[in-house]
Amino acid sequence: MNRSNINQLETPKLSLRSALIPLLILIILLTYNIAIYGDDTLKGSNQFILLIAGAIAGLVGFFNKISYKLMLQKIAENIASVTIPILILLFVGALAGTWLLSGIIPAMIYYGVQIASPSFFLPACVLICTLISLATGSSWSTSATVGIALIGIGKALGLPAGMIAGAVISGAYFGDKLSPLSDTTNLAPAMAGGELFTHIRYMLYTTLPTITITLFVFIVLGFTYSTSGEVDTSSFKNAIAEKFNINLWLFLVPALVLVMIIKKIPPLIALFLGSMLGAFFALIFQPVLLVEMAGVQKLNFKVAFLSILNAVTIKTNIITSEQLLNELFTSGGMQGMLGTIWLIICAMVFGGIMDAIGALQAISNAFLNWTKSVFQLFASTVASCLTVNLSASDQYLAIVVPGKMFKKAYEDRKLAPENLSRTLEDSGTVTSVLIPWNTCGAYQSSVLGVSVADYFIYSIFNLLSPIMTLIFAYFKVKIRSLTKV
Repeated sequence: MNRSNINQLETPKLSLRSALIPLLILIILLTYNIAIYGDDTLKGSNQFILLIAGAIAGLVGFFNKISYKLMLQKIAENIASVTIPILILLFVGALAGTWLLSGIIPAMIYYGVQIASPSFFLPACVLICTLISLATGSSWSTSATVGIALIGIGKALGLPAGMIAGAVISGAYFGDKLSPLSDTTNLAPAMAGGELFTHIRYMLYTTLPTITITLFVFIVLGFTYSTSGEVDTSSFKNAIAEKFNINLWLFLVPALVLVMIIKKIPPLIALFLGSMLGAFFALIFQPVLLVEMAGVQKLNFKVAFLSILNAVTIKTNIITSEQLLNELFTSGGMQGMLGTIWLIICAMVFGGIMDAIGALQAISNAFLNWTKSVFQLFASTVASCLTVNLSASDQYLAIVVPGKMFKKAYEDRKLAPENLSRTLEDSGTVTSVLIPWNTCGAYQSSVLGVSVADYFIYSIFNLLSPIMTLIFAYFKVKIRSLTKV
């Protein structure tokens, strides 16, 4: 996903106490809401709570003589900035539907269960997603393509969905973080005043130990669950073969989509073409299934049109002889993404008002004022990134706002800009996916079909990254100075 620009207007001064009021109310209400609704929070309750918190932020702004017009302007800018991600979400829903109907996802599961072992599947997920994300520069595209298939294969092998999603997300964000094609990887050094490839090389110091620990943890988890009971893969294969025409030609579609992404074809175009190719392959390879789903005796234009459009737009549920496969072979199409889109829009409303009233700047300033030592400077940067991710619900702002606030402080302490850019990535980029109301958390949860609460503890790479950067700062390991010592 790309963002053409992030327009930072001059924001008014606001006291820290006033700035924290909407954020604290948001956290309290969301915590209570999760306890009440559980996994159903995405159906509307979280969205409305974000609007409530936004209204409270607006009241704080009015009491501090901040114009309503400025708030609306910031809201409009925030919503405009997520137009492309919203469209991507819609096309991901369409792609998932046609790839299911065409037999592409079932084929991935069919062949995957034959070659995958529960013992090594989890670290394999990390490595596969790392390579794809490095090549594409996008954790979102990785999850929407390979990630969905890996979730299906892993569940068929008897592994918990949250554990699989954690492995997928760990690998996807590791690759995204180091890829020169990634927008956040380019944004971080731009905010810090550094250079892209210097930034990437410097990130290796903290990132390689983190991914090594991550792989070790997933290897241990894999061996732990491999002994809990083997899945009878023959029953899965037979159930899939009874319902779908499975062949290797089906892999041509995901291969073409990956090639398009690697060739820097815009994600919108790649996902749209991928969904259309999926629809075309459904006509070629699954005519019997189309007839069965329509409840008629013969395939004609009307039947094909209805079956494919339903897969693209609304829920598709393909029934097999295996109950687990029935759960896997369900897609909500574009309609299934509307809850996530609703959440993103409401999050942008809240984030826009918080930005307009100067709350984000006040919170960042508080962190900045606390710094006395180099370690405290790094810790303040991490805390600021996490706070913006929580309050503004956007990983880009979690890079831009702290980056602008702390740039001069790093320069004053004679610290090279890559210190700041690495810290922004270690704490801003990777933690966004751990917050349910953040755009990244909402996206990954929706695409993978696994709640943030379920994959949170297993997102090892994302949890360890800010800790690792603090460890390096505390022991003054690879802290690069502007002047030679």
